[in-house]
Formats: sequence, C-alpha cells, structure tokens
Amino acid sequence: MNPVLVTGATGTVGAHVVRELRRRETPVRAFVRDPEKANRLLGPGVELAVGDFGDPAAVRAAVDGVERVFLACANHPQQVPWETAVVDAAAAAGVRHVVKLSAFGAYIGSPVAFLDANGRIEYHLRRSGVAWTLLRPSFLMANLLRGAGGVRSEDAFLVPGADAEVALVDPRDVAEVAAVALTDTGHEGRHYDLTGPAPVTFDDVAEHLSAVLGRRIDYVALSDDQATTRFTAAGAPPWYVANVVRLFDGLRRGAQAEVRDTAGAFGGEARSVRQYLHENASAFA
Repeated sequence: MNPVLVTGATGTVGAHVVRELRRRETPVRAFVRDPEKANRLLGPGVELAVGDFGDPAAVRAAVDGVERVFLACANHPQQVPWETAVVDAAAAAGVRHVVKLSAFGAYIGSPVAFLDANGRIEYHLRRSGVAWTLLRPSFLMANLLRGAGGVRSEDAFLVPGADAEVALVDPRDVAEVAAVALTDTGHEGRHYDLTGPAPVTFDDVAEHLSAVLGRRIDYVALSDDQATTRFTAAGAPPWYVANVVRLFDGLRRGAQAEVRDTAGAFGGEARSVRQYLHENASAFA
C-alpha cells in the first residue's frame, strides 16, 4: 500500500492525522522540517520526508509515489504559493486525492488574510484536476492554550471575544474526519464545515477552567487595541496579530456560532470544550 503524505505533520491537526492514519494501519509519509522533533512527536514507524514548503525539489520528492495527500500549512504570508505548489506537484506526480485543511468561512477577498489565503488555495485545488476534499474547521480548541499565560499569572482568560458564541472544535475531531476522508471513498468533491457539538462563550471557557483548576478564573473581554498590544508583546508578528484581531471581530458577529458537521457524523464522537480543558489542565495550572 502506498503511503499517505501528511504535510504540516507536526502541526496542531497534522500530528493527530498521522496518529489516526497509523491507528487505521495506513502507511504514512510525514513532510517535516525538523526530523528530530518529528521523531519525538510522531514516534517510530513514520516515514519522514524532510524539507520545506519553499523547496520545490523537496516537495516533488515528498509527493513521489503517493496517491493521497493531506495538505496543511500554518498561517503564513507565503501560504498561498506554498500550498498551491504542493497541489501542482501532486497533480504532476499523479496523486489521486488531496484532502485540504482549510478554514471555516474561507473565501477569496476576506478581510482576514488567513481566510482569503485558504479561499485562494481551495480555488486552485478545485481547478487542478486532482480529486479534492475540503475540511473547514471552526475555531480550534487548541487556540485556547494561547490564553494559558494569562490564566497562570492573572487568573484571567483574556481575548477580544466579548459575548461571542463559538462552536469550537477539537483538533482531534478534525483529524478523525481527515483520516476518514483519506481512507474511505465517497468524500471526493465534498467540503465539510467542522464544528464542535455546541456553541460556547468565553465566559463558559472561564467557568470550565475554574472547575478544572479549582480556583476562580475570570473572563476579561479585551478591546481590539488591548488585544493587539498584548499579542504583540507576547512576540506574535504584526501581520499575524492584525489578522487574529480581525478574526475575533467575525466571531463577535456570530460567524462561527452555528453547529455544522461534527465528528459524530463520521462515526466518531464530538468532544466538548470542557473535556478538552480537563485533558489539558496542566497547561493552565
């Protein structure tokens, strides 16, 4: 059996995709920059293709001999040329199916660069001649870990979310759907808006953290300016900060409040925010 190529294989979703494919006894080739990190994170038994999205030769070598690709890349100003280059290399190599990790609400022209980029990559993939499946997860529960510093030092969860309701999704649920799409038939030409089982507010997140940690955690709704200052001070690049703040503006407007496709529709069980925070309590303690 030819391996499935997983790009972004040490990322928030990609690492779980590798584990899910291995659980299904599917051979995996992981495209990674740091083989030592990959070995620590993914364990033995995973073929590594070492390289960078910006290296055309490494990309061609990675897709050589595979029939299915999981396409994922971190938010980056070069995301569009990087991912479209993988699509082109996959098409040239005879890859039969690409499952792309996109984003909820992706469309060309979005004021959020992350969503605009994914919309452009989706368009390119659809026109590539390769069978495709698009996964568009809502706000990942793993993003809550970025607020762990404030919880540890200030007993407060601080984001510019106001009273937004968001159907946050566990990255493991996204990975389970990806593994299904990569190994089963009938998902070609489909897109899935992946969410958690119920919308929650950031007040709910603070309540869950209070219960998990055994002390009071308050939710503090930052203004956009406060969030920009705080995220920048934490070392995030200005381009990234500006787009995260724009993304939160969409959340406050209800862009991700609706429950759509969940892991339950694919034979799994959609995980709750409370469960995720309980399992990751050590990050906030």
